[in-house]
Amino acid sequence: MRILSGIKPSGTLHIGNYLGMIRPMVQSQARGELFCFIANLHSLTTLFDGPKMAAYSREALIDMMALGIDPEKSVFWLQSDVPEVIELTWYLSNVTPMGLLERCHAYKDAEAKGIPANHGLFSYPVLMAADILLFQSNIVPVGQDQKQHVEVTRDIAGKFNNTYGEAFTLPEPEISEAIATILGIDGQKMSKSYNNTVEIFGDEKAVRKKIMSIVTDAAPVDAPKNPDKSIICSIYKLFASNEQTDEMASRFRAGGYGYGDAKKELFEVLWNYFLPFRQKRGELAANLDYVEEIRKKGAMKAREAAAVTMKRVRELVGVV
Repeated sequence: MRILSGIKPSGTLHIGNYLGMIRPMVQSQARGELFCFIANLHSLTTLFDGPKMAAYSREALIDMMALGIDPEKSVFWLQSDVPEVIELTWYLSNVTPMGLLERCHAYKDAEAKGIPANHGLFSYPVLMAADILLFQSNIVPVGQDQKQHVEVTRDIAGKFNNTYGEAFTLPEPEISEAIATILGIDGQKMSKSYNNTVEIFGDEKAVRKKIMSIVTDAAPVDAPKNPDKSIICSIYKLFASNEQTDEMASRFRAGGYGYGDAKKELFEVLWNYFLPFRQKRGELAANLDYVEEIRKKGAMKAREAAAVTMKRVRELVGVV
């Protein structure tokens, strides 16, 4: 079973990224053949700063290895290092109906928000389809908001196969229900656009300040509190042990336990949880030659797998 997953390089990672995407990606290394990549070409639809794009891509490579992606257990690469994905995007574009792309939510959402919709944003699903189909992926773990893109990929693959002949495996989306919406420090869904995230590799003082600024009600210290309605508890239980989670919930219900003390406990749990990842990241950042070596090896492995698909595709379309 081949599993494909990618993440866009968009700056500092936060705990919502980790729980929703990165940790499941790391766990996939133990249940199948994982192909995972840094989707820097996808970021170009909205990021128009070359030096920043390069820096984000490099940082993403380091971050993902620090958080558990093992190049010995997976094929791990930078999207732009595999030019076959662009070639395949063009072949797929020529069998993709306009109406299919016009129905895609990312494009429609951008229009509704008044965001200038460039061709890259409009054709984003075709590039995503090329990412998936190039490696004959069986399973694509995605959030609910990305399920449509996998369905579009299946449609495009079916159209190509019917037009030219069998070339692509039809992938299946895998939607994880294990992680519900992760709340930010203001109670909304954790998102950079809301400026309510808690960074994984942030400075200790800055992370502590974020945690201590979590929104709470005006209940006094002595009053009993409902842990099920607390942002603090909702984040705490994602990283603490069951015993720790039960203990905090009991203290909330009993009263005499202030939000300030609860926030301090949350900070300690988070800081200790990511301690080994921060240490690993420090080692990688201090050895960029090694990171570059991993990048090149990953691209080579990915291109070897891509070559098998592209040989078949080129023969079918008559580009030989």
